[in-house]
Amino acid sequence: MTRVLIPSGALGLGYDKAALERGIAAGPDIIAIDGGSTDSGPSYLGRGVSKYSRASTRVEWQGLIEARARAGVPLVLGTAGTCGADSAVDWLVGITREIAEATGQRLKIAVLKSGQSAETVVQALRDGRIMPLTPAPDIDEALIESCTNIVALAGAEQIAAALATGADIVIAGRTTDTAIIAARPLSDGCSPGGAWHGAKIGECGALCTTNPASGVIMVDFDADGFAVQPLSETARATPHTVSAHMLYENSDPFILYEPGGHLDVTGATYTAPDKRSVRVTGSKWVPSDSYTVKLEGARMAGYQTISLALIRDAHYVAHAQDWCDDIHRRTTEKVLDRLSVTRGDFNIELRLIGQNATLGELEANLVTPAEIGVLGIVTARTEALAEEIGKMLNPYLLHHSLTEEEEMPTFAFPFSPAEVQRGAIYEFCLNHVMRIANPMDAFRLDVIEVGG
Repeated sequence: MTRVLIPSGALGLGYDKAALERGIAAGPDIIAIDGGSTDSGPSYLGRGVSKYSRASTRVEWQGLIEARARAGVPLVLGTAGTCGADSAVDWLVGITREIAEATGQRLKIAVLKSGQSAETVVQALRDGRIMPLTPAPDIDEALIESCTNIVALAGAEQIAAALATGADIVIAGRTTDTAIIAARPLSDGCSPGGAWHGAKIGECGALCTTNPASGVIMVDFDADGFAVQPLSETARATPHTVSAHMLYENSDPFILYEPGGHLDVTGATYTAPDKRSVRVTGSKWVPSDSYTVKLEGARMAGYQTISLALIRDAHYVAHAQDWCDDIHRRTTEKVLDRLSVTRGDFNIELRLIGQNATLGELEANLVTPAEIGVLGIVTARTEALAEEIGKMLNPYLLHHSLTEEEEMPTFAFPFSPAEVQRGAIYEFCLNHVMRIANPMDAFRLDVIEVGG
């Protein structure tokens, strides 16, 4: 049996310290935690930075490093710095070095990096080793070269290689959420289907329980399957909460694709041996004919200026979309008339917060709110152009009348200046897999020692 302790869905979200101590007392074989994801958009990968607070990350990471020492087992983290770029890995290694020196620990760290050079990916494209996922944009060499960061998602094989170094801590770049959990039970000879399925269920900590915010869970793997148990006194795992997690961030509730194959849970059986835990058997791992790793890439998409106006006048609230459409038309015409630009140089959006800002024309639950926030978003090829157009938008958001016969209204800006420069913005531009001959071909593994 292999026992994996999972403190939280991601480093930086917090964890229940008492529950963590119960997990340490239960004798885990390894502690595994995710470092982040793409949930908050492309900017973090584009810039190669973490979306979580450094202070929070350090406090939580130190707690886990100290827990690792008490347990005497490896601590593994994937997708370091929430984006997994090489610079984010270095960021967390730096924090680890600070903690080791401050606490007097001597730590052996396996550092697994997954950043890809544009040259490597371009050559793979030329060789026919890049395949699109659905949906995927059309790509060419110029697009690849425009990426500020490209990462490959490591699987269990790369994490296993890092663990095989005997490191106290593994800090990995971008990995699949499941890889950091599945690697040890797979290496120990546990059921491959159970290892991958249990890793999927455990990837977000207590999200697979009745109290998702409680964080800490334990997953036990063996030759036939796995069992999951929350360690917070306020949480329970049930067949419903566990089976439902196959739908989390996954389009198919029965199939999950990973490097080297896919998980099939069509025949899985979920049972409840007691009121708090769930036992799962019958999951299958289906190896693929070739080994592929998913690529994620981000590139600059221009510069952005935003403004926010608040509307409470019932007449304008009721006709907010017409008002925005007219402002959009007038501002666009003014930009084209007064600046030496083309329509391809800029984009203006007006989103109605409180009405349809999320879904736009797809919104089916239209009601008339008491007030609406009008979010103006100007995206342009240069920062100066975005700021200039934002200032052209300003008087319309403040004073524009629905019709020429109406008195001039005045709306509210919640801050001054009304224009906020967001600087460079980024976009995801790769949703592809890259075929490699050997699982380590796209990754670099180094072992360092820190502290004293």
